[in-house]
Amino acid sequence: MSAAEVKSCTAFSGHRLIASGAPREVVGVVKAAVEAGESVLVFDDADARPVEFDLRGSPEDVLARLEPAEEPKRGPGRPKLGVTAREVTLLPRHWDWLAGQPGGASVALRKLVEGALREAEGPDRVRKGREAAYRFMTAVAGDLPGYEEATRMLFAGDWTAFDAAVEGWPEGVREHVRMLAGRTWRNGEG
Repeated sequence: MSAAEVKSCTAFSGHRLIASGAPREVVGVVKAAVEAGESVLVFDDADARPVEFDLRGSPEDVLARLEPAEEPKRGPGRPKLGVTAREVTLLPRHWDWLAGQPGGASVALRKLVEGALREAEGPDRVRKGREAAYRFMTAVAGDLPGYEEATRMLFAGDWTAFDAAVEGWPEGVREHVRMLAGRTWRNGEG
């Protein structure tokens, strides 16, 4: 994932947390650590996916590459609304039902999708939280004591046992994985 797409990230050198914050705040520390010969991993705080910085050139060059590309100004005409047309294959009776809905097929389909998104919000949050914690744990903590137990407890949904399994980990790793996994247990769900 490109650093320009990330709102907040955390960088580790081995098991040591070296920086956390917006990419503009983290990149200087990452560049210095890499130039000092350290191996650095950077993770998106939202989903623990790896973040890649282009560290070539001066610090100013590196920061300049973090700026999002400006979109060209649009001239007169219809504004882009972000609607994407795609093919949908349904049975004739489905099309008949959609055609009879107020606003037509497009409005009815959008309402159905929005309702499904709301209904799946809790389970999706739990699944995404577990995936993020697991992704980070595998990359940074796979060699730490209690890793296997922490992984089992993460997917079993046992916060107390998970918390105990990560207790002996280095502080930065422990607190980061707790933050990621905490999304799984919010509001007593998971």
